[in-house]
Amino acid sequence: MRFNVVGLGCSALDYLGVVPRWPRLDEKIEMLNFTRQGGGPVATALVTLSRLGSSTSYIGKVGDDEAGKFILKEFEKEGVDTSGVVIEKGASSLFAFCVAEKNTGKRTIFWRRGTCSELDPKELNKQLILSAEFLHLDGHEIKAAIQAAKWAKREKIKIVLDPDVNPPEMEELIRLTDVLIVPSNFARDFTKEENYSKAAEKFFAFGPEVVVITLGEKGCLCKSNKGVFTRPAFKVKVVDTTGAGDVFHGAFIYGLLRGWDLEKTAEFSNAVSALKCMELGGRAGIPTLKQVEEFLASCVQNKGPSGLHRFK
Repeated sequence: MRFNVVGLGCSALDYLGVVPRWPRLDEKIEMLNFTRQGGGPVATALVTLSRLGSSTSYIGKVGDDEAGKFILKEFEKEGVDTSGVVIEKGASSLFAFCVAEKNTGKRTIFWRRGTCSELDPKELNKQLILSAEFLHLDGHEIKAAIQAAKWAKREKIKIVLDPDVNPPEMEELIRLTDVLIVPSNFARDFTKEENYSKAAEKFFAFGPEVVVITLGEKGCLCKSNKGVFTRPAFKVKVVDTTGAGDVFHGAFIYGLLRGWDLEKTAEFSNAVSALKCMELGGRAGIPTLKQVEEFLASCVQNKGPSGLHRFK
């Protein structure tokens, strides 16, 4: 079977809550809302792609604990193939506590890695990786990610990277990447540049065809051989920003699959990410393609950001 996108990286169980304000040290505060959802950068990007109508497969490692079973069930519910998942007996899976502040939607995350061993390149299903049009990575399971990227590169499969972590091997992985999409804090830390255009130039010098820096409520900056441009974020009532970047990645890959130009793809990705932020958790608010089209159409009618594309 062939897939539009195969993703290799982190998956997690997220416990998510909303508080009226961030508490002081040693203070108790009641949560206004609570939920459990699947999480993880690559994992949530794949769920986004699945909801938009793409075929996806996840490769990673989970424990045989309750959290691991929940993670796999969430993938199954969303139609994400898990034939490449390694289940480690007696190991615990990664989980996180995500707390969002009601008035701002800004979130703080506390996470625990779990006891799963690192995914060994020998545990990879090469044929599954080579069945993809795009390979999506997040820098977790770095040795396996580099091996998968090398296989994909030889077969001219496009590689998209969301560097959620920064291990010593990250530069090697960036050099193998075709489309690099990084959050603003990673861009500053990795390049030592406060100017995002200059940071994008430094990333571009490593070899990616496209570099995108996500800027939260300010939108995103994109760099290619055609130059640099920015696209503004959409203004929505934010409940929780957890997973906004992961969802942006999934939406951006969807645009690339459709053959859209970068400006249209960036605008679409901003819209999908904005809609996600209107619900608690990284996945509850991920829209369908129809919902995104309706949202963008309403923005055109209400004279939203100038230059909006029509996606019909």
